[in-house]
Amino acid sequence: MLLQLQPAAAQGKLEAQYEATLTGIPVGKGSWNIDIQDDQFSAAAAGGTSGLLKSFTGGSGSGASQGRVVNGTPVATNYTASTTAGKKTEDIRIILANGNVKEFGISPEPPVDPDRIPVTDAHRKGVYDPMTASLLRVPGSGEVLTPEACRTGAPVFDGRMRYDLKLDFKRMETVKAERGYHGPVVVCAIYFVPIAGYIPDRPVIKYLTAQRNIEIAFAPIAGTRILVPFWMKVPTPLGPAMLEATTFVTTATPPRVAKTQ
Repeated sequence: MLLQLQPAAAQGKLEAQYEATLTGIPVGKGSWNIDIQDDQFSAAAAGGTSGLLKSFTGGSGSGASQGRVVNGTPVATNYTASTTAGKKTEDIRIILANGNVKEFGISPEPPVDPDRIPVTDAHRKGVYDPMTASLLRVPGSGEVLTPEACRTGAPVFDGRMRYDLKLDFKRMETVKAERGYHGPVVVCAIYFVPIAGYIPDRPVIKYLTAQRNIEIAFAPIAGTRILVPFWMKVPTPLGPAMLEATTFVTTATPPRVAKTQ
């Protein structure tokens, strides 16, 4: 009787904690847990404001995505997100099949705004949810942390808005979490391109669209060809905002063993 390893066993887990700062002052904390198996994946994140910001906004939120892994690439089947600000909570859910939105809803239903560019059925085809869009799959079989990893982009639908995220290589760096990962990251520039579902006159949309200095650093999930954000820097009118992993513990999961006669 032989023990044989199943092929295509790209499996790994990530447990991460993040801290958000504005001009160096802590304003929020969050967690992110990702489990990638050879045929399915799940990702869940939660966070909220802390410190000084809590007395102003007191916001918190969570999001989760699940789906299949096809040729090493996560393909979501459903996405949920919930955000609470003050006494108001909003829930978003999206059901997908092969990158096409089958169903989606926002509760409570937002009021119709005539200035909002409508999202059409065509806009909801060939898209990622926001969570899966942040899992960067590096094709091929060579090194995962290369400039090529940044030469990509993602069409995203978040339940309300359809936008593109475009990446471009900036540089290589080394990072060290307080707990967990210590090693190289690939730093990409990230550009936000709104497509539909937004109000063009909104200052935040204009600001994000004009930004050329947003950077995101990607680190690998052990045992996979998937990169995920380790830190993200966004210039704001108040000073630099930063989201950075304080804990980034990633482990490769041993492949399943198949018994053969």
